Amino acid sequence: MGLFDRVSRVVRSNLNSVVSSAENPEKILDQAIIDMQEDLVQMRQAVAKAIASQKRVQQQYNQAESESGKWHQRAQLALQKGDENLAREALGRKKVQTDTANTLKSQLDQQAGQVDALKRNLIALEGKISEAKTKKDMLKARASAAKANEQLQSTMGQLSTNSSMAAFERMEEKVMMMEAKSQAAAELAGSDLESQFAQLESTDVDLELEAMKSQMLGGSTPNQGALPASETEQVAPKDEAVDAELEELKTQLDQL
Repeated sequence: MGLFDRVSRVVRSNLNSVVSSAENPEKILDQAIIDMQEDLVQMRQAVAKAIASQKRVQQQYNQAESESGKWHQRAQLALQKGDENLAREALGRKKVQTDTANTLKSQLDQQAGQVDALKRNLIALEGKISEAKTKKDMLKARASAAKANEQLQSTMGQLSTNSSMAAFERMEEKVMMMEAKSQAAAELAGSDLESQFAQLESTDVDLELEAMKSQMLGGSTPNQGALPASETEQVAPKDEAVDAELEELKTQLDQL
């Protein structure tokens, strides 16, 4: 392979690549329909010209047939009048018109076949154009859908979905941690408050218990002298009823 052929092939391949990449399906389809419409116009013009030519030849043929018949009648008239030379001249004119009519008839038959073929081609072209228009609309719709899908995929690819979802997951975890901290703080605050009230309630119960002990001890030894509380407890006889009530109070306090 020569260098020129190789360069030529490279240039043609690059040109084809450029043309292919520059082709817009919608515009190409529209242009194809326009070209077909132009071909249809030219075809109609050709059919019209053929039909007009056929009619003109038909008129010429009819005229030649008419002239042939007229010269035939004149030849008969000349013979009836006894003028043989004039009759011969009329028959000669008749022959010329008859030959002309035969030639025109052959041309007319040929044109009739051509006109029929042109009409069939015209009808076929009209059918192809109608089919092409339907197919063009379908292909344009498919091209638009493909282009929209391509743009959607490109847009989705640029959204960085993975990183965005990762950011959502991090923020969700952070919010959950904040909620846990808030709940723990609330529980700690409530626990401290409960402990304070429990301490106050415990203090009141202890005071009330001491007061009840003093009352019971004071009522059981009215004739004895004043002794320390510890000594009084040591010498005071045990009262089973008081001990039972004391145990009951302790039980109630434990249940608080």
